[in-house]
Amino acid sequence: MNAQEVLNKLENKQVLIVGDVMLDRYLTGIVSRISPEAPVPVVLHRDTEDRLGGAANVALNIRALGSEPILCSVVGNDNEGALFSSLLPAQGISGAGIVRSEERRTTVKTRVLGNNQQMLRIDREDTHELSKKEADALLEKITTLLDQRPVDAIILQDYNKGVLSRYMIENTLEAAYKRGILTAVDPKKNHFLSYIGVDLFKPNLKEIRDSAPFHVMPDLESLNKAAAFLRENLQNRYTMITLSEKGLYLNDGFSGTVHPTIPRNVADVSGAGDTVISIASLALCAGLPLDIVAALSNLAGGQVCEFPGVVPVRRDILLSELEHHLVLYK
Repeated sequence: MNAQEVLNKLENKQVLIVGDVMLDRYLTGIVSRISPEAPVPVVLHRDTEDRLGGAANVALNIRALGSEPILCSVVGNDNEGALFSSLLPAQGISGAGIVRSEERRTTVKTRVLGNNQQMLRIDREDTHELSKKEADALLEKITTLLDQRPVDAIILQDYNKGVLSRYMIENTLEAAYKRGILTAVDPKKNHFLSYIGVDLFKPNLKEIRDSAPFHVMPDLESLNKAAAFLRENLQNRYTMITLSEKGLYLNDGFSGTVHPTIPRNVADVSGAGDTVISIASLALCAGLPLDIVAALSNLAGGQVCEFPGVVPVRRDILLSELEHHLVLYK
């Protein structure tokens, strides 16, 4: 199978995404002096840009790879929530799974960039868990969409902003299991071991270190022990642990392998986890060999780190890098 055939297999899937969404706001400008009021740089503001972030970036990646994202989340019934919803159609993403709530604010991460470097980040958010009313409204949208669409996979993307409560996790996974739908999770610490029976569990090294009852090192023996711990608690099918510049670890329940990545000129690691869970889920849906699943995940996750800000994968670059990879490891 050549690189084009591999990427073609990622197309035409329907992926339902449940998790925390947010606006990524970028204030960009030029720095040429230090403030006389305090020892801080003065940024001469030139431009403001709002982008879809959090679980919405997973949706952008799914769309960029030729499949259809179905985004389900909760935003505030505020100006930022309206702005978030208004950005979806231009990206080919439906707002049918979005709940507008009176009980919480829309999450906004504002980054101030001067001379192409991030100077400051300001977060506006509520992080309490969804109320029963909010959760039931979101679950109603999820089950309706699952009944209407031939969904191939469900991705749960957690940013610890409150959407993925234990109640939401258990009910969403139950809906997936009843329908035989592949499930994938990018977890955070609060409910790390709540995703019982999930197919793909994808923490990063820090997250598994924070949650395992032993120290985890980025070597095969230690990672195999971590995978066994996760399987004992979650009964998950696959474990993928991202290792930053060291690549990633992938275990299929029988054996684990560390897959190294290629050197990169890293500009910004934000959003890399979104890209990895997106492409790994699609690759597993497509039935691709695990070495190809790992290669795609490494290449796509590394690619987005070379661009400033949170950006989805670029298919043209991925195709070129995958062609090179397949030649090297033929």
